[in-house]
Amino acid sequence: MLSRRILLPAAAALAVFVVLQTAISAELLNAYQITILTYACIFVTYALGLNVIYGYNGQFSLGHAAFYGIGAYASALVTKIVFQGNPLSFPLALAAGVATAAAIGYLIGLPILRLRSDYLGIATLGFGIMVKVLFDNADKVIPAMGGARGLTGIPKLTSFAWAFFAAAAAVILVRNLIYSSHGRAIVSVREDEIAADAMGINTTKYKTLAFVVGSGLAGLAGGLYAHLYVFLHPSNFDFLKSVDVLMVVVLGGLGSMTGTIIAAVGWVFLLEGLRIVLPQEFLDWRMVIYPLVMIIVMILRPRGLMGGIELGPLKPGKVVRRLKAALVPASGKEA
Repeated sequence: MLSRRILLPAAAALAVFVVLQTAISAELLNAYQITILTYACIFVTYALGLNVIYGYNGQFSLGHAAFYGIGAYASALVTKIVFQGNPLSFPLALAAGVATAAAIGYLIGLPILRLRSDYLGIATLGFGIMVKVLFDNADKVIPAMGGARGLTGIPKLTSFAWAFFAAAAAVILVRNLIYSSHGRAIVSVREDEIAADAMGINTTKYKTLAFVVGSGLAGLAGGLYAHLYVFLHPSNFDFLKSVDVLMVVVLGGLGSMTGTIIAAVGWVFLLEGLRIVLPQEFLDWRMVIYPLVMIIVMILRPRGLMGGIELGPLKPGKVVRRLKAALVPASGKEA
């Protein structure tokens, strides 16, 4: 029998989906609003992947957008070239995006995960730049990829339902992984890699596992993204896109699925809200507003919005205590 800890969040997620899908079916939301909701779900999946790598495993990555792009291009090529736009190929295309991103994550992770801290960040940054350059020049090897002109002709197959349930599956996967014995080993590497190694934990294995899972989730998000906007350009996966998702994970709270979900959805709504509110000549000011928001949050909440706290089906008293703990600024002492 499934426990309340699983059934209640699942029921809540299903209720949210039913409400939003009913609004979509009744045409209460226009096409633009539906696209934003869908993209918010995609961004949740994308951010959860980095949260596994950085939030739970403590591996500083600045190249997450590379795996996002790898999944996007791989899945788009499957539907466009292999299956000629057949809608039935969409699950296979998403699986191809996940598998390709995860496989490359594994191959890249083997050498670079020997590095730590800033050195690892620089290595992943270099990988991300390399992938972007490859996308720019890929048409010389595979003309269909478009190179610097971009990849066009992708069928529009991503719906709100696909994006929502992909995000829900990502949450379930991350939750089950982190609360397993493997997850505890992954977190132990973040807390103290030397102590974890001394206790007999194969730190290389669990760093690689976290990197592969995070890369695979980014590949899934990339596949959904490709079939939502039906056009891919190398600039969609540059260094700034890696910084965007890194900011979301830090704002939400490292090692907090709840915080990542809230921050990811809020980030997308803030992005599009400013696009609507600001006049055209002031759109570039968004690049000032985003860092300003992050600075304010980091001052008020040094550990992020949720500070590593998860909300779940707890007793009301516990929920109140956890919310108070999340809202009260950290005292500076280590727990």
